[in-house]
Amino acid sequence: MAKKKQDFETRLARLQKIVESLEAGELALEDGVTLFKEGVELAGSCREQLEKARNEVKLLTDGKLKDFRTEEDDV
Repeated sequence: MAKKKQDFETRLARLQKIVESLEAGELALEDGVTLFKEGVELAGSCREQLEKARNEVKLLTDGKLKDFRTEEDDV
């Protein structure tokens, strides 16, 4: 059976829980690595969806919108 695709907010909330668990530093090594892998996958899918949304907004506004900056852009 195929996995039901989660919405962005659900994936982001799960990613936040993973980060909290990893930062707490109380996991066994195997569990930490497993959570880290899941987090990397979630981060990638969230990033991909955000990029698709960004491109869609650009298309809908005929490229007239100024690119919005992210915190990463400021670093």
